[in-house]
Amino acid sequence: MDCVVDSNVKVSRKSKEEKKVFKKQLKASHTLLRHEGISTASQPTKSLVVANGGLGNGVSREELSSVLKEMGEVEALVMPPHKPYAFVTYRSEESARKAHIHLNGQKLQSGENSVMLYLSYINSVSQEEEASVPLPDGLVLLEDFVSPEEEALLLAAIDWSSADNDVTAQKALKHRRVKHYGFEFRYDNNNVDKDKPLPAGLPVACLAVLQRCVSERHIDMMPDQLTVNQYESGQGIPPHVDTHSAFEDTIMSLSLGSKTVMDFRHPDGRCVPVVLPGRSLLVMKGESRYLWTHGITPRKFDMVPARDPQSPAQTATDPGTQSQLTLSKRGTRTSFTFRKIRHKPCRCAFPSACDSQGAPPAPSPPSPPALPSCHSDAARLEEEYVHRVYEAIAPHFSSTRHSPWPRVCHFLSSLPPGGVLADVGCGNGKYLAVNPEVTAVGCDRSAALVQICAERGFHAFVSDALNVPLRTASCDACISIAVIHHFSTEERRLEAVKELVRLLKPGGRALIYVWAFEQEYNKQKSKYLKDFKKEHHGKSSPTVNAPEESQEPHGKSPCHASTHSEESNEPTQDVHAAAGKLSVHTNRTAFNTQDLLVPWHLKAGKKSDSKTAPVFHRFYHVFQQGELEQLCGLVAGAKVQSSYHDQGNWCVVLEKH
Repeated sequence: MDCVVDSNVKVSRKSKEEKKVFKKQLKASHTLLRHEGISTASQPTKSLVVANGGLGNGVSREELSSVLKEMGEVEALVMPPHKPYAFVTYRSEESARKAHIHLNGQKLQSGENSVMLYLSYINSVSQEEEASVPLPDGLVLLEDFVSPEEEALLLAAIDWSSADNDVTAQKALKHRRVKHYGFEFRYDNNNVDKDKPLPAGLPVACLAVLQRCVSERHIDMMPDQLTVNQYESGQGIPPHVDTHSAFEDTIMSLSLGSKTVMDFRHPDGRCVPVVLPGRSLLVMKGESRYLWTHGITPRKFDMVPARDPQSPAQTATDPGTQSQLTLSKRGTRTSFTFRKIRHKPCRCAFPSACDSQGAPPAPSPPSPPALPSCHSDAARLEEEYVHRVYEAIAPHFSSTRHSPWPRVCHFLSSLPPGGVLADVGCGNGKYLAVNPEVTAVGCDRSAALVQICAERGFHAFVSDALNVPLRTASCDACISIAVIHHFSTEERRLEAVKELVRLLKPGGRALIYVWAFEQEYNKQKSKYLKDFKKEHHGKSSPTVNAPEESQEPHGKSPCHASTHSEESNEPTQDVHAAAGKLSVHTNRTAFNTQDLLVPWHLKAGKKSDSKTAPVFHRFYHVFQQGELEQLCGLVAGAKVQSSYHDQGNWCVVLEKH
């Protein structure tokens, strides 16, 4: 394959800068082949793959298309979701040659960031279109429902500077700010106090819009409750179903300001992302209101269909849109959610989700599990207390993992140029860009964290650390940072180390970090223990350059938690279960057992009720001194090169013979 790639461009009589660009282009071609299976062509064609020019790099269709069209008439531009590359097909081979010559190594300004483009010829462009996904039953989206003038009047009617909370029940939540009119929605019990209406009714500016909703039969009766949410870029709301017993059937949400994407999820797993343009009205009735959850993922960019504003409304999964996606940058969005208070029990057709018909309003916390006694028990434990939790808390977890640790960076910087690095359990990918001279690829069990990697322009894929789909002896180095301690048996922890060694070339090295049982070492407390006083005096914040597990932050509301919960700052207490059960650890204190559950709970606003804040637990096996070296010593064909204690973590550098 090397000779095929090498003939992609001529290398004779090139300047130093041209040779540098050519080298980077070759590297991009090899990366695409190795990790994406994309083969480049030896001769010019009408089609090219544009490395670094993908949605996963933060490049929008409009930005890339503008540059490509300068080289000639573009026949097709395909931008796969979450990928750091795109495909372009020109009308003529001559235009493709021109793009190959003039755009290779050129910088493309993409918003506040810039990327370097590398183009290679390919023989053909293939794409898989997703099947059409209809809107949930009872869901209607009406675009341009209000005029720009009405939008301005509605936004002006909301006075966020008002401090009279008794009138509008204004709340400052961590992920958005909220005002209630008519009746206050109480986050402590996910309901309304129907006997205590607020002094101020709905804003007068809303009346004309609501009268139009009645006359056009979107609703049968005038709403008497309004919740106004304001979201800044990067904010969202967890998936939820509005409480059945609190409100009547129809719920309307008017989107003002920035466009966003709202995800609707059915209990059977179906997901329908719906684009909500500014000034649109979303009407939820029947199944879409009572059974499907709806929520907004916290992020700063959405992938949306690139279409003419005059074309019909689409979901993000309509046929044809997978190749016609672009990025939409979020701005400030204000939603007006109108509801009618229910005064009789709900008798909907969905009793399994109805609190009036016996369904619990929120799942009860499970009792602590037992230590696994077999492989299947271990897999189930890790699925519930590792995989599902990280999938749920991924956005907030990522926001607390922004500073690479110095000693890990030192290891990565020592790798020779041109090497291949695998980050097994890469999280949000914060180590994938530390050494730009190596080809770095990451994998993680959490699809949500892998998506964050893709949005940052990193090469990453979903994989279990026990079975990484990379060739044997294909990597010059591997890192496993704060991963192996999540496996619940010694056998599975050993298999994880063996998998790292399998990936290494002879002479390759792996760096492994695990959480230490000894949080006080050489008479020095780790930052995990030092931060105890800060946290319990309300001054906790992520610690820069601290080890992974010294930064146990309070998480954000995950998708399976109660929607309307505010965030809690209550300290988690020790819970010692019956014999054979795992105990729940008290954050920021010394460990008293090796196998335990570590809480991740919500942080309260100043005026919120923290008693109902959901708490999530992650399984850990914390390693005692010498245990990691002993585990690595059981792996044939490898030896421990060095080991050390780094701020509450045991660390090993392992070398393959």
